[in-house]
Amino acid sequence: MKRTILLVAGLMLSVNGQLFAENPNIGTSGAQFLKIPVGPRATAMGGAYVSNASDASALFWNPAGIVNVKDNELFASYTSLWAGINLSHAALVVSTENLGSFGFSMSLLTMGEMDVTTELQPEGTGQKFDAQDLMLGVSYARHLTEDFAVGVTMKLVNQRIWNETATGIAFDVGTQYRIGIEDLAIGMSMSNFGPDMNYDGRDLSVQYDGSTQLPDNRLTPAQLAAEDYPLPLYFQVGVSMTVVNSENLKIHVAADAAHPNDNKERVNVGTELTILGDFFLRGGYRFGYDTERATFGAGVVAPVAGAMVTFDYAYAVYDLLPNVNRFSVGVRF
Repeated sequence: MKRTILLVAGLMLSVNGQLFAENPNIGTSGAQFLKIPVGPRATAMGGAYVSNASDASALFWNPAGIVNVKDNELFASYTSLWAGINLSHAALVVSTENLGSFGFSMSLLTMGEMDVTTELQPEGTGQKFDAQDLMLGVSYARHLTEDFAVGVTMKLVNQRIWNETATGIAFDVGTQYRIGIEDLAIGMSMSNFGPDMNYDGRDLSVQYDGSTQLPDNRLTPAQLAAEDYPLPLYFQVGVSMTVVNSENLKIHVAADAAHPNDNKERVNVGTELTILGDFFLRGGYRFGYDTERATFGAGVVAPVAGAMVTFDYAYAVYDLLPNVNRFSVGVRF
């Protein structure tokens, strides 16, 4: 217990001096939907999940965590954000005895249609446009030793705004290591490593006048060049441990430190209470974020038609924005 407290304290103190430091790269990366947390269990614990990820939502947090899915699992979650923006996520984990674990995931960010406006028609042209972000991922994880697991994900990333699209490839890599003190675990993940992306589409086509001094010269078809933008690279390391483990009650605590390439360092802490093995209460807090603060949630697992079905809910508190609800269902078979 004392060692756990020292490890968690050391993890938090190591980034405490940088939590409020200015980062010159703030706001410089795109594809921000890749950073929106997935799964009520993890988000209810404040996002402190990289070392204790153990269900299909681990494909978002740490792909190494899917080695903890002993059977096959199908997972789906839904998050209603703000201004009609919604995030849907689905994942499938298939575990094998000798080959390791395989994962497939999809995230889809959608929003409602908006009016097309111009300088000459500020009230609208009568046209509508929308935007959509999509991620498709394929993952693989396995134990290298009994206590050490590694996982990797390859992701196709696509963003669309009306007629313009950007497509790229990104990779996640993660590890989990149980160091032999009770169930104390250390985890690490690096997400969204890949080349820059840029938009292209028919609305970037223009007619270019090569010489304004010649009134009768022919206009030349040209293409506006959109600026490249980097992906939101995200590095996270954490520790977790069960500090109370009785027949009717288990208390699991976790703490993560995160370093994004486009913002300041952050710390996530959380806990999960397992009551009678089937009911879960969770809570967490997120340090170093602009508006996110406390998180809460609950879950229940029950056998249904020969499968184990889990229902989870999370509630995230924001300072300036409306609070956010998340729902998920998972089926192990």
